[in-house]
Amino acid sequence: MSKYSFGKTVEGSFDKTIERVTQALAKEGFGVLTEIDVAATLKKKLGLDMPPYRILGACNPQFAHKALEAEPEIGALLPCNVVVRQTGGKTVVDIMDPLAVMQLVGKPEVEKIATEVRGRLDRVLAAL
Repeated sequence: MSKYSFGKTVEGSFDKTIERVTQALAKEGFGVLTEIDVAATLKKKLGLDMPPYRILGACNPQFAHKALEAEPEIGALLPCNVVVRQTGGKTVVDIMDPLAVMQLVGKPEVEKIATEVRGRLDRVLAAL
């Protein structure tokens, strides 16, 4: 946990967790727009080995649209990143906290959206 994310260690393999996270996000109205395989990229670009580490760029179009209407520049803070990583033989899921990030904007209407998104992401984590 940090000031900008929340998460938990989950049961199951890395690949199965990616599957479960994607399904849980879909149930809450999020699609995965991007998938960054950090471990593969570092191996290819730097020759470094590391445990599996993937960043999923999750977006709920309804909330993204509302946020963009309230603050057009907010696209720089989107999408919500969900990290699935292995550490010490365990699989960990970390989710960007939209409340922490959207506080940077300083608009009540954006904070309201962030609160709704956080609730959905809490349910995603609970479903894992």
